[in-house]
Amino acid sequence: MMDTVVMLASQRQERILTAIREHGAVRVADLVVALDVSDMTVRRDIAELARAGLVRRVHGGAVTPETPARSTDEPGFEAKRTWSSREKAAVARAALATVEPGQAIALSAGTTTWLLASMIAADATLRPLTVVTNGLRVADALHGTDDVEVVLTGGVRTPSDALVGPVADATLHELRVDRTYLGVHGLDADGPTTPNLAEAATDRALVRCAAAATVLADHTKWGVVGLARICGFDEIDTLVVDTGLGAEARTHLSDAVDRLLLATPEPTTGDQP
Repeated sequence: MMDTVVMLASQRQERILTAIREHGAVRVADLVVALDVSDMTVRRDIAELARAGLVRRVHGGAVTPETPARSTDEPGFEAKRTWSSREKAAVARAALATVEPGQAIALSAGTTTWLLASMIAADATLRPLTVVTNGLRVADALHGTDDVEVVLTGGVRTPSDALVGPVADATLHELRVDRTYLGVHGLDADGPTTPNLAEAATDRALVRCAAAATVLADHTKWGVVGLARICGFDEIDTLVVDTGLGAEARTHLSDAVDRLLLATPEPTTGDQP
């Protein structure tokens, strides 16, 4: 009997690891349903995996050890670019469908907004377009694209290649755009967050210079809380997240924003259709 119990625990933990490696994060509530076990059993399995250094425990679930910690940890662009890449691409594709030719839009700094900028650069049907950004990588992705005017805010550069601070904020205060697309570090019941105080202020300026605001967040951002709150959900009309988001979070967010868009990541090689 003991061998059977150990084997079953090992199987559960392997499934938890597989889910985290695929999605970047898991929630206890979703694992309880998927594994058909109790909340306490899932938490014990996660605790065992955390002790082995295979996952990092967070409120309500677990993430990969490489996922940024909650408060002030601010990884660089290259580190974040590889995290949850399929999910980020799906979110960017869904956001692309909401961009219209002739608009003036704003893109914040970030890896998902950088993907969106790259998709905009490749889509000739969106011309002409004006793009305001505080993201150096975003500006690089759009540089040289015909009929796309890029307005770079200026400011002080952060580890994530965002331009922030009084210069950026003052520039955005004078501008008006149709829609802002905002990438975020974390997302919880109170809204989007970032670990950088100056970036939070500039992100708020990006939201407030727009007639409408869309937040782009892959599902691993849910439950991650940065030091500084950017804004409340009452200032966001659309949230784009991938289908890895758990049922409880979907319910909360669909009530919090006017429109919740769920993006389906493309299958990887070997996935079942």
